[in-house]
Amino acid sequence: MVLVGVNTVKKIGRKINLATFKTIFVGKVNRYHHRAIFMYNLLTILGATATGKTSLAVRLAAELKGEIISADSRQIYRGMDLGTGKDLDEYVHEGTLVPYHLIDIADAGFRFNLFMYQQEFLKVWQDCERRGIFPVLCGGSGLYVESILKAYRMTPVPENPELRERLACKSLAELSDILSSYRSLHNTTDTDTVKRAIRAIEIAEYYTTHEPVKGEFPEIRSLIVGVLFDREARRQRITERLHARLQAGMIDEVKGLLDRGIKPEDLIYYGLEYKYLTLYLTGELTYDEMVEQLNIAIHQFAKRQMTWFRKMERDGFEIKWLDGNMPLDEKVEQVKEWLY
Repeated sequence: MVLVGVNTVKKIGRKINLATFKTIFVGKVNRYHHRAIFMYNLLTILGATATGKTSLAVRLAAELKGEIISADSRQIYRGMDLGTGKDLDEYVHEGTLVPYHLIDIADAGFRFNLFMYQQEFLKVWQDCERRGIFPVLCGGSGLYVESILKAYRMTPVPENPELRERLACKSLAELSDILSSYRSLHNTTDTDTVKRAIRAIEIAEYYTTHEPVKGEFPEIRSLIVGVLFDREARRQRITERLHARLQAGMIDEVKGLLDRGIKPEDLIYYGLEYKYLTLYLTGELTYDEMVEQLNIAIHQFAKRQMTWFRKMERDGFEIKWLDGNMPLDEKVEQVKEWLY
């Protein structure tokens, strides 16, 4: 918070009324705000799943008079709410909805990809620039975040039938080993099904001979902030949130998607909650097996997210980490200090 103190009043050399004080105060706030805008044209909030990214991003966007741009590869889909952790009720601050983008922009069952995400991000970011709005990028999909911060313009990757045929008989573990051998731009955190792993390898193989185009992106100057819990606290938060979402109706959500005609294999493609709940609803897992396996899978997913973010740091990105246990007010003030 920017404070106008005794020294400010002494410099004026006279008593001031409330209106004058407000003018000085607002002027200082605006100057600090413009300084932040000059230094950065984006604020990025990242972290593993269940770390409270959304609540922090919404609060900051509200105080900076900004808007949220989602960087979550599954919140894009309509009707996939509890399983993706949209938590849209959190986008209301002091009774006012904080605008958000790139959530609920495609139908469930559609195969949204990185190329499409970059196109949609640019539209929103440029619109914010034109309107003088400070954008806050928030999400845990490392590939989506990094593709924006690296300013690489991706091109659509065509299918490779010969490669797919060679990989068709391999297990998920074998596919994961193959993928790890590439200098991959694909998000390995999302490869928890055979189909996704094969597509990831297909993309990685394509980019061994086709470099992403750099220089077509506008200059992105982002402060990058991460929210971090220790391993045990993160595990507890993940397990508690899973049970809360099951009680809130996550099974009914997935059943509703199936009832609408979305194929089981399409939901399984999205991984995690949609994979295991679909397997339960189609009779391939018992309820207890589903809960146990899904809980393990989400913990593994969070670990892969943190591995991705650490790799970003090794690649030269500075991520300023916040202790997840800090009160929200303190987190907000710390980020504003870094911005200003």
